[in-house]
Amino acid sequence: MKKLLRSLVGLIIISGILSGCVSSGMHMSSSLTNVQLSEANYRIVARSVSGEAKAGYLFGASFGVGMYAQVFGIARISGDKALYKSAMDNLWSNYEAKYGEVEGKNLALINVRYDIEALNLFVYTQPVLTIQADVIEFTN
Repeated sequence: MKKLLRSLVGLIIISGILSGCVSSGMHMSSSLTNVQLSEANYRIVARSVSGEAKAGYLFGASFGVGMYAQVFGIARISGDKALYKSAMDNLWSNYEAKYGEVEGKNLALINVRYDIEALNLFVYTQPVLTIQADVIEFTN
């Protein structure tokens, strides 16, 4: 009976670990646009616009290296699992709140910087991703 109980507990723990939340946070783009900024066909319209995203996980750990966030957790209890998308959406919302509508303008982000913080407690982890960039507008 004890052996069956141990096996059952072990199976539950392994199932919980394997079905938990894991996010590599890697943001790799499959397309690349190369723009030469050597001509005077643009102007800087905003400096150091930032966006932030965070998520909370039970029984996990998170850390960041460069632009990559690594998160391991049993269950996400707050925030969005798509930290990069949420942070970028927040960046553009912050831009629009200060400088107006984005739609119809030829804007691009330059000097993009990523910062990753992680709060790690024994039962809770919270990665925080901040994206900061300068915004340029192309002119004719």
